[in-house]
Amino acid sequence: MGTIVSFQAHPDDESITTAGTLAKAAKAGHRVVLVFATRGELGEPVPGALADGEQLSVRRSAECYESAKVLGAARVEFLGYVDSGMMGDPTNDAPYCFWQAGVDQAARRLAVILEEEEPDVLTTYDDNGSYGHPDHIQVHRVGKRAAELAGVPVVAQNTINRDWMLRGMRGLRASGEIPEGWETPDETIPPPTFGKPEAEITHRVEAVDFAEQKRASMRVHASQMGPEHFMLAMPDPIFAMGFGTEFYIVTDPPSPAAAPEVFTDLFLPMRP
Repeated sequence: MGTIVSFQAHPDDESITTAGTLAKAAKAGHRVVLVFATRGELGEPVPGALADGEQLSVRRSAECYESAKVLGAARVEFLGYVDSGMMGDPTNDAPYCFWQAGVDQAARRLAVILEEEEPDVLTTYDDNGSYGHPDHIQVHRVGKRAAELAGVPVVAQNTINRDWMLRGMRGLRASGEIPEGWETPDETIPPPTFGKPEAEITHRVEAVDFAEQKRASMRVHASQMGPEHFMLAMPDPIFAMGFGTEFYIVTDPPSPAAAPEVFTDLFLPMRP
């Protein structure tokens, strides 16, 4: 059996990005470890979700441990940086936020965990952080450097398949089976900075069988996703279609003979 470490920017990112991959890995007997760069201090809590005096960062940290239970993760760690906020916000300039961290310094923090776990695969985000969030971009940079320092054999950059998303939107419109009250975005959505074209994506993880586990992981992040959140309110078939396959870019994939078991168990090449 192998080990997969998933490096995330904020609590709940693991639920949205790699939860299917991680749940599938745990079910197959592999060790799953979650590492968060920040505790999501600048998230917007669902109205009424926090008790009087409850700190958002403390609540979101606790939600990470609950999510780990749902997904079968064996360990949760935090690197100790502060949420940077959305790109262009004044909070990007705070000297203690993750966006301002030195890449080598942050990578050494992550490398300590990687050296302890000796993972076969590290998941990060693509070079634009999937949608341009500064902390996600920093996860890409720090994760890449930490993998070099710790000698991790495979780095899998989670991304959004833009072409897959557009095909799904067109299919929903053509089917006439859009749930009442739903509107599918037009052809200008997603924006050009959202995800990657399919031609740049190298691997996918088929996790439809773990879609409900993925959504259960989302539900425990109740400070950020209330019952009416669009991802939680999706009908099961639409959720499974939209979130049941997770996409990755592996820039230097191992040869079949040298590939770790956890990689071959989970990651399917997009092209022969």
